[in-house]
Amino acid sequence: MNTESSAASCMALSTAAGSGGTGQVGDGILSLVELMSDALLLFDGHGTVMYSNRAAKVLAQVLSPQDGDVRRATLSDWHPHLIPEYALDICRDRGSWSGEVELGAPNRPARALLVRIQALGGADAESYGMWVRDVTVEHSRELELNQRNSELEVALAKLGSVQEAVLKSEKLASIGQLAAGVAHEINNPIAYVKSNLNSLQHSTLQLLSEVRARLQGSPTDQEDDIDIDETATEIKELIAESCEGVDRVIKIVRDLKDFSHVDLIENWVLADIHAGLESTLNIIWNELKYKAHIVKTFGELPLIECLPSELNQVFMNILMNAAQALESYGVVTVTTERSNDNVRISIGDDGKGIPEDLLPRIFDPFFTTKTVGEGTGLGLAISYGIVAKHHGTIEVTSVPGQGTLFLIELPIQQPRSPDRKS
Repeated sequence: MNTESSAASCMALSTAAGSGGTGQVGDGILSLVELMSDALLLFDGHGTVMYSNRAAKVLAQVLSPQDGDVRRATLSDWHPHLIPEYALDICRDRGSWSGEVELGAPNRPARALLVRIQALGGADAESYGMWVRDVTVEHSRELELNQRNSELEVALAKLGSVQEAVLKSEKLASIGQLAAGVAHEINNPIAYVKSNLNSLQHSTLQLLSEVRARLQGSPTDQEDDIDIDETATEIKELIAESCEGVDRVIKIVRDLKDFSHVDLIENWVLADIHAGLESTLNIIWNELKYKAHIVKTFGELPLIECLPSELNQVFMNILMNAAQALESYGVVTVTTERSNDNVRISIGDDGKGIPEDLLPRIFDPFFTTKTVGEGTGLGLAISYGIVAKHHGTIEVTSVPGQGTLFLIELPIQQPRSPDRKS
């Protein structure tokens, strides 16, 4: 029974009891009113109490314990502020009033009461029924619950900040780990570009000297003559090789920038999964080329709605794990395909595999099978979170001694939600 219907029923019973009901019906109603847990009072327009049930007397002891068992003839004897001053005026005008009253007392906790007053006998009546329920415990619980909710909201906000910081930290740690490899990948083309420029400088000076001499008609030493066509071809080849080296450096720098970029505001965009995989493979190529033969089998995939830099983090974590699982030169496979409204990315290796008892724990934060100092145990945990954020799934199967396969499935289009930025 809700508060309103309970109060109305109690008012009806108290009215019947206070109106002098006779016989068995009146006695029964009075007995029932006395057994109720809510306080019921009948009083006149001057606040003189004409009737109060047992629960009301108990409430009086709670509100004013210092008064003992003295007879409480008026409402102020229960408590001076039991009802607000305006309550009776509203009750005379509208027929009823209800509200919550908080009563404080020195050296005692405040009491919270739900109070309803009903005019009896019409708008001109000078008698009223009052129903009172002590909700102090419920009120305290509600306050405590609100406080706990506030604390949880603060903790959740902090957790979100920590999670974001951990993600950035792990990504930066991964970039730091790959810095030497990337530097090596950049150094190779830079080295032969420099060598080509030295050769180009020498050949160009020779060619210019020969052309100048011929234009001036000066005699030249037969032994020092150069073949202009051959030298021009050599210069053309040196320039082409140098341009290729510069393009290689540009691609590495661009891929590194795209990979390591952390958006301040998450922007969901349509992106090419194959471009992300190629970019990631290019960044970690120095870690892979000495340990693995990469076999790519790319299917026809549409652009998918995603956070590309975060998915690149997932690809890098799994590819690095695959390379580290190879005890000698092995094979790493990267396969993509479409499955209805999803795309599948499979990354496998023929390395040492994962024991069956450890498989359920590989996505746990800080769990790692690597030796101390070789891994944080966050890579796969963060990858799992990123895939879940994309409303996808990530599964792993492994056979010790034969290899491991990670299967990532992502929706082509993200579910629409009001809180997600598009």
